[in-house]
Amino acid sequence: MGMIMAVSFTRYGRLYYLDPGAHSPKVGDKVLVPTDSGPEVAECVWAPQWVSEEVGDLPVCAGIAGDEHLARDEINRRRRAEVRSVSKRLIRRHELPMKVIAVDYLDKDNVFTVYFSAPSRVDFRALVRDLARNLRARVELRQIGPRDEARLQGGIGPCGRDLCCATFLKEFEPVSVRMAKDQDLPVNPLRIAGACGRLMCCLKYEHPLYMKAHEEMPKVGERVGTPEGEGTVVGRNVPSDTVTVRLDDGGRRCACPSASVCSPRRQHDAVYSGGTEA
Repeated sequence: MGMIMAVSFTRYGRLYYLDPGAHSPKVGDKVLVPTDSGPEVAECVWAPQWVSEEVGDLPVCAGIAGDEHLARDEINRRRRAEVRSVSKRLIRRHELPMKVIAVDYLDKDNVFTVYFSAPSRVDFRALVRDLARNLRARVELRQIGPRDEARLQGGIGPCGRDLCCATFLKEFEPVSVRMAKDQDLPVNPLRIAGACGRLMCCLKYEHPLYMKAHEEMPKVGERVGTPEGEGTVVGRNVPSDTVTVRLDDGGRRCACPSASVCSPRRQHDAVYSGGTEA
């Protein structure tokens, strides 16, 4: 057993998990999160709670943020907003095809990191010189891809929930069109793409379930027996574990639980009762 809490550096942003240590913050409290550049202010999203599994190697909460920490955090927020505005202005002046996505600032080293997206590689050397001269600080520019752009900006996915990449996903795993086909989804970019314009990360979540179901459920076109009579499978619904059967008697369709459909009997018994018919 162990204690765990979750914090976010921006409202509705990505969650980071901490060991609360000796502290007991409430939801909404500002706490200090240890980072490579010193403690940073974040908002408590989940109050400390016990979990059954071991959660070792989590960073330990550095305490409740004091007035001096909140003041420093507000100054840094204003500086990031200022740099965002200056960067956009200079990008227009240099006529570069760039879009500013986010800005990081390390006040300890006086270093700004500007994340941007662009359709191709961009020569931004002159822009960096202008930024450094205007801001009197060291400036780094980093080009990111569509998935990282969505993660940094956040938003709402087609499901109506906050983007997975902006809340809990730590790594982007490869997603293929084959996964959409295996889940009987239309291979239409508008239907299976996320906010980033790439294939939705959640296609990978249920893919193993669909693969297992396709091995066990009767295939489309297969002759089966149902409680309502003999027929042919014309559709399958994996989430509800049902199959749609077109009955021989009048061509009527019915939806039946997979367990009540006898596709060859030997296969049905092997899957649902663990045995085979002699």
